[in-house]
Amino acid sequence: MRNFVDQLVNNYEFLETFPRPLLYLIAMVAASAIILGFIAILVMFFVWLERKVAGHMQDRYGPMEVGRHGWLQSIADGIKLFLKEDIIPALADKPLFVIAPIIVFVGAFSAFVVVPFSENLIVADLNIGIFYILAVSSLTVIGIIMAGWSSNNKWALYGAMRSAAQIISYEIPVGIALLAAVLPAGSLSMRDIVLAQSGGFWNWFIFRNPPFGFVACIIYFVAALAEVNRTPFDIPEAESELVAGYHTEYSGMRFAFFFLAEYANMFLVGTIVTTLFLGGWEFPIFPSAFAFLNPIIFVLKGIALVFVMMWLRWTLPRLRVDQLMYVSWKVLLPFAFACLFGVSAWMLLLHSA
Repeated sequence: MRNFVDQLVNNYEFLETFPRPLLYLIAMVAASAIILGFIAILVMFFVWLERKVAGHMQDRYGPMEVGRHGWLQSIADGIKLFLKEDIIPALADKPLFVIAPIIVFVGAFSAFVVVPFSENLIVADLNIGIFYILAVSSLTVIGIIMAGWSSNNKWALYGAMRSAAQIISYEIPVGIALLAAVLPAGSLSMRDIVLAQSGGFWNWFIFRNPPFGFVACIIYFVAALAEVNRTPFDIPEAESELVAGYHTEYSGMRFAFFFLAEYANMFLVGTIVTTLFLGGWEFPIFPSAFAFLNPIIFVLKGIALVFVMMWLRWTLPRLRVDQLMYVSWKVLLPFAFACLFGVSAWMLLLHSA
């Protein structure tokens, strides 16, 4: 972003009369507005897509009445949520109750700052991009705990505590699995990791360092499902046990913020897998010939992975709490360490050869 502003100032002399910090602020606000609009539109599409996926998998139509094949259903739902009464329980901790959904959404929204949609289409190419994503996405669990605690509802509190235990547990295999892609790239920058995979699909990290790259990709994807509370890891929202979990007491737009954050996080997971293991914005074959489509290719890869998440939701049953923890600590974590050591050994052999 700083380089972009500096380039604008060099090209347009009248901008030199404005204070540089003001230009940086305007650029950041504009970039944030663009990302927010893009994510909001994408989430509406995901809500429609999930209903259609669920409908077809259950041998029914899904939404059909509002617009052709229900295309306008998500807009109708958004209007309904916007007009719904905003209810705050009488005994709730009002300040925490109000700010909790905002923190959950900000944690999901802020991570897109370092997502590289193409080589030059990125808000901030931080040299600690992966670390930044892991850090800001952890804000989500703080907002969830605040929502459960402030609601003064035992079901909401149980759901929040489950979520805290789940997300903290699965963050460990997530971080270790990501290192399997960071090591070959030699950088934490999301852009640099994609550039390290350039040249065709045979250079993608999912196919390099066999079979450790592929296994690391699967480990990250499975653990990320738990981080975004998707089936079979949706214990914090287990409606058969906890009504609706940590957001039981929320209504209207505050309720919508939680689901906006959930679908935004799903797409974020898709973009991370795309960036670290699937070549980022590059087309699988003859990437230079399709360079003009790089942002579209990147988004389509992320949407395809979101579709896989939806597919899994309507296929697999929900795990019990003990099974969920077993998968994290006794299955994913040992395999993640094995992948990390395997990639390290493979790279050591290549460099020593």
